[in-house]
Amino acid sequence: MAEKDEEKISDESAGNGKETPNGGNNPAKTKEDLDLASVYVSDAQYNRNIFFDTSPQAVRLYLLYNHWVLKVLLYFFILADLFLAVFEEPAVFPLPIWATMLVELVCVLVFTLRIVHYAKVIPRDKFWKDAKNICIIVVLVLTLVDMIIYGGLKAADCYGLRWSRVLRPLLLVNVTEGRQLRRAFRNIRNALPQIFYVFLLFMFSVLMFSLMALKLFAKRNLTMIDGTPYFTNYLEVVFDLYVLVTTANSPDVMMPAYNSSFLFTIFFIVYILINTYIFMSVFLAVVYNNYKKYLKAEVRQLVRAKRHKMVRAFAVLQERSAEGEGEPVVTKANWNQVVRLVRPDISNAHRELLWSVSDDKNQGFIGKVAFVQLADLLNIEVITLKSRPHPLSVLCPAFYLSAPSQLVCRMVQHRAFVIVYDLIILVNAVFIGLDEENPMIANSEWVFLGLYMIEILLKLYVIEPRAFFSRHSFWNWFDTIIVVSALIATVINSAMKSSGGYTSQQILDIVFILRVLRLIRVVDSIERFRTIINTLIRIGPAILTFGQLIIVVYYVFAMIGMELFQGKVKFYDSNDPGRMNCGNPLLTGTSFANLGYCKNNFNNVVSSFILLVELTVVNQWHVLSSGFAITTHKSARVFFVLFHILVVIIIINIFVAFVLEAFFVEYSVDKSDLQNSVEKKIEELQLAVEQEKLQDNLVDAMETIDNDLGNNQSRTTNKQKLMFKIASKRYRTVDALLQRMFEADLDPNDFADNEDCDNPNNGNFSNPAFSSV
Repeated sequence: MAEKDEEKISDESAGNGKETPNGGNNPAKTKEDLDLASVYVSDAQYNRNIFFDTSPQAVRLYLLYNHWVLKVLLYFFILADLFLAVFEEPAVFPLPIWATMLVELVCVLVFTLRIVHYAKVIPRDKFWKDAKNICIIVVLVLTLVDMIIYGGLKAADCYGLRWSRVLRPLLLVNVTEGRQLRRAFRNIRNALPQIFYVFLLFMFSVLMFSLMALKLFAKRNLTMIDGTPYFTNYLEVVFDLYVLVTTANSPDVMMPAYNSSFLFTIFFIVYILINTYIFMSVFLAVVYNNYKKYLKAEVRQLVRAKRHKMVRAFAVLQERSAEGEGEPVVTKANWNQVVRLVRPDISNAHRELLWSVSDDKNQGFIGKVAFVQLADLLNIEVITLKSRPHPLSVLCPAFYLSAPSQLVCRMVQHRAFVIVYDLIILVNAVFIGLDEENPMIANSEWVFLGLYMIEILLKLYVIEPRAFFSRHSFWNWFDTIIVVSALIATVINSAMKSSGGYTSQQILDIVFILRVLRLIRVVDSIERFRTIINTLIRIGPAILTFGQLIIVVYYVFAMIGMELFQGKVKFYDSNDPGRMNCGNPLLTGTSFANLGYCKNNFNNVVSSFILLVELTVVNQWHVLSSGFAITTHKSARVFFVLFHILVVIIIINIFVAFVLEAFFVEYSVDKSDLQNSVEKKIEELQLAVEQEKLQDNLVDAMETIDNDLGNNQSRTTNKQKLMFKIASKRYRTVDALLQRMFEADLDPNDFADNEDCDNPNNGNFSNPAFSSV
């Protein structure tokens, strides 16, 4: 196999028509060299900071370890392990204990095999020094111990506590693929010291105001609306004023004092001004400042590690050039082989475009600086477009190219066509809000559906169908699916109504939803709206990282909450007398029961998550926490206060800080220098040179499966033409977005290099230090 690859590389080198380094006397790289270099490049592209063994066997195991199938299976079993809480006591859908135990045992076995596989690809000393590996092993051992103890207790018909369930999210955090999640936790950890000092000052302010409130109101015999004494217990005052910071109990907590004298409102106004508006803003400022500082430092390390990997790959592929005083270079043949291994999905034309950017002087080889850019080049979304003639121009050219046909095409492409249909959408919005029972309103839906179908057909008449339904034409797919689905649902609903006088409510609901969704088309027609939505879509993967973070925290609190509060609050139907006190006499007459909050409980994992979402919103969270404090102990409020501090004050503020920074970069900053280089090369190849003259740079066999382009030229000629464009400012990875956020602060010549990197026989190299990456 290696011999075949060497022959292939030699053939490509000979066919380039360029002078190879060292007069072409360098031996072709072996398959092992190419595999090792491709692993380095792939790690750099996806910012994997793994110190792997460079022996051929270890490299093969490492390639298998990073295979997408194994990653999908890993996440499948992680999700299966987390979702076991749905079927375990207290369960949403109860299953026998042996069934859940068996599934968890299979998950533990898969995780064990995964960690053993990982241990085979990195040096043993590095494996045991990595904190995340130790954490996974400890979690697996503790899970097995808990399963044995819990199973034994259940077999003896005794009470058992599944304490290891809170450890399950740690597997999601500590797997090697969870580096984005670990980065988010590190941001929290790094920001905690500064947040802690502000929080101490904030709590000092709350305690001081609570003491003043106690002295002001305790002796005035004031009562709350439910008759309880007003501000007579210091701890209760502290809790009430802490809740007031979140505005959840405003103005209820102030009303007894306000009813006594309007002068007392000065106390509450000053308190809200200082603690709600000043301290909460300071929290956001501190979190944002520390988040940005530590993230910038980590991104700098991340870029150094990426460039270090690329330098290592360069060291494996390098050859000595006869030109330039024998400086090491990488030939086009070796570069092509590595790119094929790293990104087998991209076309030959796309690969030739990237090489043209790297080898700007058309020498047939590149140096270290140009080669190091390969990882960033691969992370730039480049759409390959191929113009094709419209099928009608091939089948009936006389008709399609006639004057009336061309007039229709110009009308559909005119801005007025878009404006007319925007007005139709707005009129449709008015009709949607009117009474559906009115026959005229009901029949108007057929008119609107007909107009939308005409629009789609006219666009298909003008635009080549494969271009209209290309992978990146989101709005065309959206319009077609919505309109066709609404048409089918309306036809089915009308047929059922006319046949038996019965209308399916489910189908009718679908029709109503599809009608409303059709209004989203307005976003596509207004450029500013489209820009904002596209920006949100681009930072979506990064936002999902914080979604995982929230889920991890929710899961831990849900498991703890179910063990502490399950069965304390129960939900009953409206006809059951138990609904008056949520099945607990202690809640009789309380705000929790009177407001009908009985379904907000910790009786299973689904209701626990819903309750935690309500606590995150903070409205009425003091009522929710008081309900569980009444049924257990007042100290139960500590659980809810800790949740508020961790999620609302810390995590949500970090999330806001990240969205602000990422949105600013995506919405305001221009493309990077490397993206501009790619666009410049695209313009040179497509505009400055005729297509026939590109054979030396762009291969004739156009493997363009990414996208198709229909344009005016395609109606007058049947010749296919290849084009490229940058997909706005999209990035293939979250790390690429992070690098773009702080690109101005990075030194382009910082390779994190050392002398040993130029020695391809040196084995691996020392990565920049990360904490548990």
